Amino acid sequence: MSENNWNSKLGFILAAAGSAIGLGAVWRFPYMTAEHGGGAFLFVFLLFTVLIGLPLLISEFVIGRASGRNPIDGFEFLSGKKSLRLFGWIGHFGTMLLLSFYSVIGGWILIYLVIALMDLLNLYKVDDYTVMLGEIITNPVYVIAAQGVFIFVTAFVVAQGIQKGLERASKIMMPMLFILFLFIIIRSLSLPNSFEGVKYFLTPDFSNLSANGIMFALGQSFFALSVGITQMMTYASYLKPDQNLPRSASYIVLMNIAVSVMVGLAIFPAIASFGMQSVEGPRLVFIVLPEIFNSIPFGIVFYLMFLLAFLFATLTSAFSMIEINVANTVKGNQSKRKKTTYIFAIIIFAIGIPSALSEGVLNDVQFFAGTIFDNVDFLVSNILLPAGALFSSVFVGFILDKRISMEQLNVKKGETSFVIFKAWIFMLRFILPAIIIFVFIMNILSVF
Repeated sequence: MSENNWNSKLGFILAAAGSAIGLGAVWRFPYMTAEHGGGAFLFVFLLFTVLIGLPLLISEFVIGRASGRNPIDGFEFLSGKKSLRLFGWIGHFGTMLLLSFYSVIGGWILIYLVIALMDLLNLYKVDDYTVMLGEIITNPVYVIAAQGVFIFVTAFVVAQGIQKGLERASKIMMPMLFILFLFIIIRSLSLPNSFEGVKYFLTPDFSNLSANGIMFALGQSFFALSVGITQMMTYASYLKPDQNLPRSASYIVLMNIAVSVMVGLAIFPAIASFGMQSVEGPRLVFIVLPEIFNSIPFGIVFYLMFLLAFLFATLTSAFSMIEINVANTVKGNQSKRKKTTYIFAIIIFAIGIPSALSEGVLNDVQFFAGTIFDNVDFLVSNILLPAGALFSSVFVGFILDKRISMEQLNVKKGETSFVIFKAWIFMLRFILPAIIIFVFIMNILSVF
């Protein structure tokens, strides 16, 4: 069996789900839910994920498998226009930037894993998590070394190939992620007054949801599935013809939703039990949660589980990012994979150093969206991702031969599926581009 293809349908689904499930679900989703209405935000997010994220995901699957090539060559192959290779290059460089700052957070997770393990073994005791976070993220040696380790682990897995690297790692990490979160949820729900957190998270109260909150829910659903930066196209290019694309996309959406809900059920009951406030990003994961778990019997074990699950989610996303660069370069020649992977790892590591130092020695370098880290994040998340998703939608809606899309989706005229197909094409042509442009404009205006 060719190493250029997934070994199994399940392997592809788990790898693609791992690509989508990352910082968005574990890092960004909980604090956004807390800030924008709890259950009402969750309801709108789920609605948008199904109505907007799913059609976009299917469009990228169609492009990827129909071309059977890396995104740069794929756009030219399917359209016959060399100029459209540009959008493959945007994804190529966009994922390098994305992984450059993504790996910084991955490094923080590794540092905290070591600290939590030392705490469990009574080799180190944390007195103040707020002070410790400041000491870690401002220390250039810690952050750069940890970032390097994270990228090396990512590169090592990707260098092993599609089946022995990406697929094998995803088959281990994704089930473990669900199992770990299940243990954390059980412990969190056993805390006093935890039901208040469950009620806040799962009960929609639309009086708490502002127009701004709806916008954030729309943006979260849009970015939750890794669409817009050619990750899913790359993974789909390794698919065999017998894989049902809409069904696979639906499974991935369901897994993404499931992890988002599980993260909420792990965090909000614990926060409610201790009467603490959910706060943004680093403080939530690295200050609030360890303080909560540190206050309960065997809490450090459950925090260690959370960090492991967080690491698995982050790594499976990182795999897909560097895989795009590798696929665009080796063009199916697997003999070049290892060398190419490590070369890109070194380049991405070097690009990410300024982001790693943004909270420390380069903290005074502030412009536009904030620190260097903030600006790289903003460029990728608010400009490159929407631009890529917009092009994918327009490409399948207007440029790609409809017979190709119908073949990939196994649609035949006269059947019920053809009616659904026409509705999907209409969405890609008119509705989704309008929504993407609206999100893009609102994101830009939010900075000013």
